[in-house]
Amino acid sequence: MPLAQKGGGPEPLWREVVGRRVRAVRRERGERLADTAERAGISPQYLSEVERGRKDPSSEILAAVAGALDVSLRDLIGLAHTDLARGAGGRGPMLLAG
Repeated sequence: MPLAQKGGGPEPLWREVVGRRVRAVRRERGERLADTAERAGISPQYLSEVERGRKDPSSEILAAVAGALDVSLRDLIGLAHTDLARGAGGRGPMLLAG
């Protein structure tokens, strides 16, 4: 059972936070899901499930997606970590780091 966070709801899973961050970066770049997935070498359906937090991608998949988005894996994971540290890992709007 997920631990409760200060707001009373369950803490988000890492895959949910990473997925939301992947989607945010992709949308910020104005990219279509299919184009990003093709460059990453994965199916659009799989990328969609990653973005929705339904799949727990391997480090290799995350690296491929980060590369397809022209960001480093370190930066992508760092942004997700920051979201969790700020308590912004839950559902709702996120600010993108500049």
